[in-house]
Amino acid sequence: MTTAEDAARRLRDGGVLAFPTETFYGLGCCAHQAAAVARVYQAKRRPVHMPLPLLAGSRELLRPWVMLEQAPGALLDAFWPGPLTVLLPARPTPLDGRAPLAPQLVNPRGKVAVRLTPHPLAAQLSCLAGAPLTASSANISGQAAARVPEELDAALLSALTGPDDGVVVSGPAPAGGAPSTIVEPLAGTDLRVLRLGAVSLAALRAAGFTPHLA
Repeated sequence: MTTAEDAARRLRDGGVLAFPTETFYGLGCCAHQAAAVARVYQAKRRPVHMPLPLLAGSRELLRPWVMLEQAPGALLDAFWPGPLTVLLPARPTPLDGRAPLAPQLVNPRGKVAVRLTPHPLAAQLSCLAGAPLTASSANISGQAAARVPEELDAALLSALTGPDDGVVVSGPAPAGGAPSTIVEPLAGTDLRVLRLGAVSLAALRAAGFTPHLA
């Protein structure tokens, strides 16, 4: 498929797509479609007890499902959109009558990992689909990530058998590099750093926060 509109329609209809993100190709579906999320886990051969991260094109797309008010506004303003994933509480009951997030995406403490993507096509897909998308790398768990469609694992592609599944080949190519840094806001300006990646400890400190490595 070559247009964002076609890809977004497929996502809304329950498809699973490989699409470019800022670092690598991601494997995504709408986060509130439980059957599609289950197929992402199956395609990646990923244990279901490992929640997938989510990306979105805007804060408003996250707000029905995620308690963004639990994050310091200065943290989101400093690093979103960008490679900072923030662990925040999922809303027990989504706003506006939305379907809940797929249960595999929420950890045992009721939290979900989210970020705003700076990749223009990934952000557009989320906006057009009207929901956050799963954003795990498009690879078999433990295998190398792909930066171009030609690097996508044949075994992964063979699992994309749904009528709306496919690979998005348009948009800027992923740039590679470090994955996103994952943080969990604590009291005040303290942050628990669950994974150190593209956002450094120095950058977090410069923004006025006190990071603590988990």
